[in-house]
Amino acid sequence: MANVENLGKLERRVTISLPRDLVEKEVDSRIRQLAKTVRMPGFRPGKVPLKMVSQQYGGQVHAEVLSDKVGKEFFDVTRAENLRVAGQPSFAPKVEGGEDQFAFDATFEVYPEVKLGDVGTAEIERTVTTISEAEVDRTLYILRKQRVHFHARGEGGDGGANTAAQNGDRVMLDFVGKIDGVAFEGDTANDFAFVLGEGRMLPEFEAAATGMKIGEERTFNLKFPDDYHGKDVAGKTAQFTLTMKKIEWPHLPEVDADFAKSLGIEDGDLTKMRGEIKDNLKREVKRRTQQIVKNQVMDALLKISELDVPKALIEQDQERLVEMARQDLQQRGVPNAADVPIPAEMFAEQAERRVKLGLVLAELVKANELQAKPEQIRAEVDEFAKSYEDPKEVVRWYYSNQQRLAEMEAYVVESNVVDFVLSKAKVTDKEVSFEEASATAQA
Repeated sequence: MANVENLGKLERRVTISLPRDLVEKEVDSRIRQLAKTVRMPGFRPGKVPLKMVSQQYGGQVHAEVLSDKVGKEFFDVTRAENLRVAGQPSFAPKVEGGEDQFAFDATFEVYPEVKLGDVGTAEIERTVTTISEAEVDRTLYILRKQRVHFHARGEGGDGGANTAAQNGDRVMLDFVGKIDGVAFEGDTANDFAFVLGEGRMLPEFEAAATGMKIGEERTFNLKFPDDYHGKDVAGKTAQFTLTMKKIEWPHLPEVDADFAKSLGIEDGDLTKMRGEIKDNLKREVKRRTQQIVKNQVMDALLKISELDVPKALIEQDQERLVEMARQDLQQRGVPNAADVPIPAEMFAEQAERRVKLGLVLAELVKANELQAKPEQIRAEVDEFAKSYEDPKEVVRWYYSNQQRLAEMEAYVVESNVVDFVLSKAKVTDKEVSFEEASATAQA
């Protein structure tokens, strides 16, 4: 029976002892096996003298044998003692092992006892959002703006009698800028086009262009912000001269059969189009409100649960978060993202929460049999696939990859947890608009 020392709430230590002759015998066996295939200059394969093989590879083989046998012995000890090891153990050789033994101290952490509180004491404010025809109209307006096209005044439906540049118009102009009478980088452009009101240009620039007419020239002063990305001009005041060359008004497409067809409604039926938009909005708001409620449920579970968190698991999760951050930088096209220093410490708080929540959820799922059932997973995949043009292809895509299916399974388990907590907790409903729900979910 091994002697397991208690070094703290979760930290343990156990001594692993191995008979020296057993280790040496295994080392000798592996070297003899290696000698059958090893290659060395001047010798045919398998004909290298055993002594030379031992001199060349003995240290490496000895280390491998010790690692293998210590690892197996540690596994046997922890299994016999019914210890759930969290993370990887660290091994340190003991000098007092004796001439006939190798001895190592294995230091490790165990999984904590998770004390779940009374879920019935949790207070949850459930967000409820109703999709009205007004939300459908707002979405239609956004879709129309995405398909806007521009015309000169008097074309494509007129655009009004006012020929001066207005908010929403697309203008084309030449500009020249100088600071104290001296040119600077980016000070001049010809046929420069942008849409007024989109915020692409500095406010003073847009304000000066607004109200101008074709052929008009206007001079104004513009102070660059102190934190402007162009460091050479940041905080300085420049004098710009604008010459308006073209003004086009924005024409939104009409909501007609052609517009419906452009959204994928083959027969151009406007009622069907509005129905599909409403269904999509319902799915979207369901996803967002579920995320809001899920966050509240997770916060509530952490508040009512008691446990110590293994440092080893936190460190592992910090490494995962660092790698995820690095991959995100690479996807954003950041130069040398693979070499950018990302301190693991910046993720310490996030990692601790993630690990703690994972342990709490695992205990709750086990205690209340909240595992994902195959039919639940399929129903969720089918629901997700509805928002795509070819739902069957999306379903096949999920079921052709175990990792993607595992992610969906994890999502279903979380949903089961949320439903379970909501069935027990003190829940109050709060009606919010679609915009509020969107903003809260993204916060």
